[in-house]
Amino acid sequence: MSELSTRLMSAIRDVPDFPKPGILFKDITPVLSDPALMVAITDRFAETWHGKGIDAVVGMESRGFLFGMPLAMLLGIPFIPARKPGKLPYHRISESYALEYGSATLELHIDALAKGQRALIIDDLVATGGTALATAKLVEKLGAEVAGFGFVIELGFLNGRTVLDRYPVDAIVQY
Repeated sequence: MSELSTRLMSAIRDVPDFPKPGILFKDITPVLSDPALMVAITDRFAETWHGKGIDAVVGMESRGFLFGMPLAMLLGIPFIPARKPGKLPYHRISESYALEYGSATLELHIDALAKGQRALIIDDLVATGGTALATAKLVEKLGAEVAGFGFVIELGFLNGRTVLDRYPVDAIVQY
């Protein structure tokens, strides 16, 4: 296990029965309050994806914004927000998907990515893979290519990686 993985596992807080009974929530709030750890996460993603032809970083609302924006800035490429319905003001496309404890929808502006661009999708956590796959479908609807996924946390026991098996997937910490 890497030093970064060890540091993350020490910082991530388990919250039982959130958002509903039976769910063990992985709380990243302590990670966000540690600037050095946030820099290390951003640097780790940048090292992993540098030189892979990434044209943009797409982050899912809302925790994907926290990791995607600094990464995009470090790589010198655009950040594209995948938002919940009603949050984007311009023309948009949408994709609905199932969560491990409900359902949701994400949207992208129709001009967020150009045909042929390669997008890296970033989020804090992959569980069942539903949010990530919905985001990939949005990217592909725009004619862009999913270069891969970067996650801070992977809940391996929920098999989200198998849903994303046609894409490169990177996770810093696995549970």
